[in-house]
Amino acid sequence: MTQISIPQATSPLSMWLDYLTSIHTSAIDLGLERVEAVAKKAQLTKPAPTVITVAGTNGKGSTCALMEAILLDAGYSVGVYSSPHLIRYNERVRINGEDLSDEKHSEAFDFIEKQRGDITLSFFEYGTLAALRLFQTEKVDVVLLEVGLGGRLDATNVVDHDVSVITSLALDHVDWLGDDINVIGFEKAGIFRAGKPAICGQPTPPSTVAAHADDIKATLHQVGIQYRYEMVDDKTWKWASGSFGLDDLPLPNLPLPNAATALMALGCAELDISDVNIVNGLKNASLPGRMQKVSDAPTILLDVAHNPHSAEYLRGQVQQRYPNQKIHVVVAMLHDKDIAATLEVLAPIAGDWYPASLTGPRAASAQELLEHLPEANSSYKTPVEAFEAALTSANQQDVILVVGSFHTVGEVLEHRQTKGE
Repeated sequence: MTQISIPQATSPLSMWLDYLTSIHTSAIDLGLERVEAVAKKAQLTKPAPTVITVAGTNGKGSTCALMEAILLDAGYSVGVYSSPHLIRYNERVRINGEDLSDEKHSEAFDFIEKQRGDITLSFFEYGTLAALRLFQTEKVDVVLLEVGLGGRLDATNVVDHDVSVITSLALDHVDWLGDDINVIGFEKAGIFRAGKPAICGQPTPPSTVAAHADDIKATLHQVGIQYRYEMVDDKTWKWASGSFGLDDLPLPNLPLPNAATALMALGCAELDISDVNIVNGLKNASLPGRMQKVSDAPTILLDVAHNPHSAEYLRGQVQQRYPNQKIHVVVAMLHDKDIAATLEVLAPIAGDWYPASLTGPRAASAQELLEHLPEANSSYKTPVEAFEAALTSANQQDVILVVGSFHTVGEVLEHRQTKGE
């Protein structure tokens, strides 16, 4: 058997990422014993004075981005851990809104490598521990941790966090979490902590969420009960919890339900945030790959929506903003997603389809997509090829929507960057 050479603190980040991919055979390995042992040994279970952990089927990234923008406006130093990335691994760890250098990531990986001894770690577990190390060494005030998969058994759940958030609950990752919404509710609620605030942004969630909060004496804040929000007109909205209310809030560029959940989470964290910080944060918050407009004439929109729940929100936004324009839909997906239902949700806005294949063990082929798209005439080997075909066909007043996966959006984004667009 070939001996794998271990990179050093000064090794290129690419070498570390290759090494991490090679040393643990399973990409997803649910269970906390191994990662918890390393986290405790390395003293990483409380990487900052305040930690907020965010789980959910959709909306995790948006909720974190909204909290991040508000906290930065309030003068806090903020670390965000999210996954997957669109183009570069460095996107997974942000500190004060910026990605960190390759060198800092390599140093953090080296630290974890020395701490783990003979304990095996998956790629995601390794990355999570390295992120916690980076937050610790950069001495941030607040850490926002995005759960990778599920909640209860996700590597992020080894952290001693102060506030738990569930953004939304729907069927996704059925290969790993099953297709029973009550089970999924229990898995997500597994991040709740005894005696600590737990926020649920999913209206009428499965009963397992409240039951688990009750069992462990977590303080549940449920949307529609402990906090509520509503749009006032097409520019403003209002939010309230108990007798406390905020009026005339600006509509963010990210989904409003996630903004409402973000405000509840920050309120529970008892941080020093003013109304002005909230208004500025709502105006400033953005996230690549979420209704991201990268060009006009034709309009090019990028969105990572990859399940029926997120596709429904996206469809509503597109219908509202581009009611009379032809939409060219460039789509590529992973085969463990609900392809049929997702495409069905998007069908009402699709003028023309451009289905493409992704690469990798979880990739769906264009042929798999075509089975659910009787009206599509062509298929493409890559999202970039499909995107270029859409560019050729689209008129100046049309919209090109790139959708279906982080991989799909990432490949098109990188292609545009390479071309200098």
